Amino acid sequence: MSKSTKWRWLAAMLATLAVLVVAACGDDEDGGGGGGGASADVEQFPADTTMGRIQEAGSIKVGVKYDVPPFGFQNPQTDEIEGFDVDLARAVADALGVELDPIEAISDNRIPFLMDGTADLILSTMTINTERDAEIDFSDPYFVARGRILVPGDSDIQGIDDLGGQKVCTAVGSTYEETLKEQAPDAELVLIDEYSGCLTRLQEGSVDAISTDDVILTGMIIQDDTLELVGDELTTEPYGAGIKDGDKEFQEFVNGVFEEYKSDPRWAESYEKWVGQYTGQEQEPTDLSLQEALEISG
Repeated sequence: MSKSTKWRWLAAMLATLAVLVVAACGDDEDGGGGGGGASADVEQFPADTTMGRIQEAGSIKVGVKYDVPPFGFQNPQTDEIEGFDVDLARAVADALGVELDPIEAISDNRIPFLMDGTADLILSTMTINTERDAEIDFSDPYFVARGRILVPGDSDIQGIDDLGGQKVCTAVGSTYEETLKEQAPDAELVLIDEYSGCLTRLQEGSVDAISTDDVILTGMIIQDDTLELVGDELTTEPYGAGIKDGDKEFQEFVNGVFEEYKSDPRWAESYEKWVGQYTGQEQEPTDLSLQEALEISG
């Protein structure tokens, strides 16, 4: 499938939202997407804190998805990285008065990127769970997704019980590796690095289904409306920002930014722009605590 075909829905979306895009991206003329370096309008942090180090550097490196509309994707017309997670990343950059430097973080490298300093923060459709929490810290949840199954419209698969003997695609390092092993032990898992590869395989017929978060699958339906979601919700997936283990000051700072973002119009505006207008579903910002999210997702 060609790149132009693969992303054809984006052209229509961008045309429809032209006025909104101009307004929303007014601060991005220099390509950085942040506040243009630490300024007198934001709090200045001590140099020995993560916030101070980022301010000194003038940019924050945030790991986001490049191929998961509507949360993080590379706009084929502008090459800019956009989406719901990217808007939230920009809010963190603005709160520090620095540029946003988005870097591609796929499911399998998100935690290593935090550990080795490649990324300062991860906003990459990352589900909070206890296994990951043992290696890194998380912000409070900022979104709650649900696990679902995506199939071609003419498929006989109607839910999790029909996946036995079927080829099911998901991403390496995602929570669905274990979910599918537990709930569909007779399915043949096809594990790849990027969800866009799952979509290609489903369209080509080399896999029978994709399983991941509903909002990620919705992005695939936007690209190909012959696909459909089937079955009941498999899981609850509270998304959090990944933070280097033990950095409590930065964790508190990020939580403060998220709380303000969720309480003013920005969260709702970003949700409607990237998600709500396609799903037709209204959603309020989650009020789950980190501990509650850990108890839900395990």
